[in-house]
Amino acid sequence: MTGGELTLGAVLVRLEEREQELAAQAEALREKIAELTALLDGFDKAAEEIRITRKTLLELPDPLPPAPPPAKLPDHPAYRQIMAVFAAADAPLRARAVCEAMDVEIAPSNVNNVRLKLKRLVERGILVETEQGLFTRPRP
Repeated sequence: MTGGELTLGAVLVRLEEREQELAAQAEALREKIAELTALLDGFDKAAEEIRITRKTLLELPDPLPPAPPPAKLPDHPAYRQIMAVFAAADAPLRARAVCEAMDVEIAPSNVNNVRLKLKRLVERGILVETEQGLFTRPRP
């Protein structure tokens, strides 16, 4: 045999070394796969929890909006008189008709004053203006 030739024993030793290297690499990869599998299982569990939470939230009934506080009538007695007129009325009224029902003189200044009060009541949500100059109580 020449110096460049390998003996059967040397070939077997090299094969054994290579086999051990491959086995070590395979074991390292198995450990890495186990780590990644555990990580993937954690992500799957978190995603499932999110799906369950979303489903639960979507099944909840919509909360009712809080009821607005009742509109407060201004303190002036004229507003109580106006509301008494609307309580007795069965149709929308104009400012002039409200003046007549309150036994107020039908003068432009009085009609305008009542109209301004009616507009304030509309702003507060106590009355509604169904069309320009025509006022009524809101329907429930």
